Amino acid sequence: MRFSENTPRRQGPEVSKQVPPRICMATGRNFTKRAFQCGHYEAQDVLSNVDAVDLIHLESGPRFWFIEHWQRRLLFRDVSKKLISLNPGLHRVRLTREYDLFVAFCQTYWDLLHINAIDGWKDRCKTSVCWLDEMWASEIPRHKYWLHALRKFDHVCVGYHGSVSALSKAIDRPCHWVPGAVDALRFSPYPNPTPRAVDVYSIGRRWDGIHRKLLAAAGRKEIFYVYDTFPRIAEMHVHDHQQHRDLFANLAKRSRYFIVAPGKMDSPEETQGQVEIGFRYYEGAAAGTVMIGQPPSCDAFTETFPWPDVVIPIRPDGADVMDVLASLDSEPERVSAISRRNTSEALLRHDWVYRWKDVFQVAGLEPSRGMVAREQQLKNVAELAREAAGDGFGREQLAPTEPVF
Repeated sequence: MRFSENTPRRQGPEVSKQVPPRICMATGRNFTKRAFQCGHYEAQDVLSNVDAVDLIHLESGPRFWFIEHWQRRLLFRDVSKKLISLNPGLHRVRLTREYDLFVAFCQTYWDLLHINAIDGWKDRCKTSVCWLDEMWASEIPRHKYWLHALRKFDHVCVGYHGSVSALSKAIDRPCHWVPGAVDALRFSPYPNPTPRAVDVYSIGRRWDGIHRKLLAAAGRKEIFYVYDTFPRIAEMHVHDHQQHRDLFANLAKRSRYFIVAPGKMDSPEETQGQVEIGFRYYEGAAAGTVMIGQPPSCDAFTETFPWPDVVIPIRPDGADVMDVLASLDSEPERVSAISRRNTSEALLRHDWVYRWKDVFQVAGLEPSRGMVAREQQLKNVAELAREAAGDGFGREQLAPTEPVF
């Protein structure tokens, strides 16, 4: 059985190399780089850049994929309740120093298995937080054979507002809501906005009716429409998560309109009527796009996006999408104001640093100086966005007379 010492931490520009690490956090980026995981790796990068973090790069063993596959499938029937505590074939890591905080940042429940490869995290860390992003309330009863593993942590955070109460009841301890976010500095078009050459950008899940209408308009050369061409692109592996996020951000902040919809809106069997905020809202707002689609009908959305024209509604069947776009095009000043407001509000509300501050508050940690410095940077860029005279939205800036394809 192979053991390795702590992987050296990645220091950000705000963190002195003389500061000893106070946070321990594992990452699976060395063995899995699915597109849907890249936003969470981005969150880890933001924390690593603003605080003293030992980011433990876990490594897969020769039978990892086989073991993890069957371990995940059997968790739902494991009456022994022991599978959730077994290492799924990752090389083991032994912690050798003390930390103030251990963070298990899990996108889904199976990421919890990866923590089992780290020996001593419970003894070496003063306090611990499990931040479990995706957990639907309707699924909690079928997870009864592994939920007890969450009790190993001092604090539990969950990304879905509608699941907080159910999860708290299931594990018999308080849970805290910490919503999604984005690297708002990466996605912001400011301080140097560029022309928005893409008319409509759609990424991830989509309504077929809207897609067909936009595809027809693109075929008539009325719009430049950018969209996914793979049915399950989120499951595909990328070369590098940072390059993937850079490409996504660069396309988004060069787009005029951006399609949004509630989380997993096309999987009613999974959501069971629960409405949650998808990551597209954070990304589209930060990029200064005009978001078109459906605003989530839940209190969480009203609370986190409390400004006008966050989403311009269109019908899921796409019957009104071209009329809505034509109406918006006829109001350039309104569209420009929406763009600047979305960007500035995202910079002030939805950067990952704000979420990490929430997690720290739950865990009883003070924010680092790097966090304070990043917040000031976010405020400075937000001020630029509010005062900007040009935002790249003018169609006259798209010099070609023929659409660019």
